[in-house]
Amino acid sequence: MVEDKLNKARERVIKAISQNLNLYGISPSIGRLWGLLYFQNEPMTLDDMKLELGMSKTSMSTSVRSLTDLNMVNKVWKKGVRKDLYEVEEDWHQNFIDFFSTKWRNGVSMNIAAIEKSLHELKELLDIQDLDNEILGEINSDIEKLNKALDYYDWLNRLIDSLESHEIFEFIPKKDR
Repeated sequence: MVEDKLNKARERVIKAISQNLNLYGISPSIGRLWGLLYFQNEPMTLDDMKLELGMSKTSMSTSVRSLTDLNMVNKVWKKGVRKDLYEVEEDWHQNFIDFFSTKWRNGVSMNIAAIEKSLHELKELLDIQDLDNEILGEINSDIEKLNKALDYYDWLNRLIDSLESHEIFEFIPKKDR
């Protein structure tokens, strides 16, 4: 009875975490794995995880690698254990920082590269003689819009920097429980 209630309470949180991570492009099975590891008091092997979740060892290995790449799971060593052991990064603040910093930096880099290339091409168009005034207006309008987008991406990079340096906690402190 008590164990059933404990498992039900854990499962509710694991399901919510899994659904939430799915919103950010992490598959539900990877979210379930993170939730499973979160409630473990000891590191687990891939075989242990496979038994708990009923996933193939290949799928489990891929999922663990994804979580490791996001710094949400750590590989640990334990004396006398030959198999790789994994445990969850329990600092939810750091999980947020690592996850979003990685995702946002990739998006920022991709978008800045596209904007800078387009700005270069648009500025080359301005060198063309006898441009129609309407086209000239559109080019200048696009340049202005893209420069505003670059300002946004500069801001986003500074936000990411403040997350990674933990400076953000000076403005929005963590709660200690």
